[in-house]
Amino acid sequence: MALFEPLTLTGSLVKLQPLRVRHLPELQDAVRDGELWRLWYTQIPSPLTMELEIRRRLELQDHGRMLPFTVRRLSDNTVLGMTSFCHIDEAAPRVEIGYTWNRASAQGTGTNPDSKLQLMGHAFETLGCCAVEFRTDRLNRQSRDAIERLGARQDGVLRRHTKMPDGRIRDTVVYSVLDSEWPDVKARLRKRVDKERRP
Repeated sequence: MALFEPLTLTGSLVKLQPLRVRHLPELQDAVRDGELWRLWYTQIPSPLTMELEIRRRLELQDHGRMLPFTVRRLSDNTVLGMTSFCHIDEAAPRVEIGYTWNRASAQGTGTNPDSKLQLMGHAFETLGCCAVEFRTDRLNRQSRDAIERLGARQDGVLRRHTKMPDGRIRDTVVYSVLDSEWPDVKARLRKRVDKERRP
């Protein structure tokens, strides 16, 4: 049996549920919050391309290359965005958490740290991963700061690595957290999530 099978992960602030085509209207609404597809330094689907992106992720799942989730806030059942396990290496095992975006109004509310807490906890504690990886555009300072706040360490830079929608070839910064580092990272994430849960 494959390690990376569709499942639901529930935290304190969010629930990560298997991505489905029926989530399309809610995901279109989420991406309109902040018009995230207009950000030049990232690749986020627009309302018009959202269905294609959902189906692309599900096709990758069918081939064992991705495990995509819809992120839903527990307090009001609002869909916030998407995330996934990707670059899956079941032999190690090792995985990347990526292709993540969240509606603008939810950013800074603890929902993303809670999402990471659930994903990394599953990767390390259930699947026995030796490392969890993160990748982002070298120019995306917001994403790099967020990854570094997790406690991930930079492994290196893949120069001229990925073509962006505007034709630019980006440099990709690669970070990781090792299994031996997970307890400290977990404690840091838990502290951030608990802070947001306080009345």
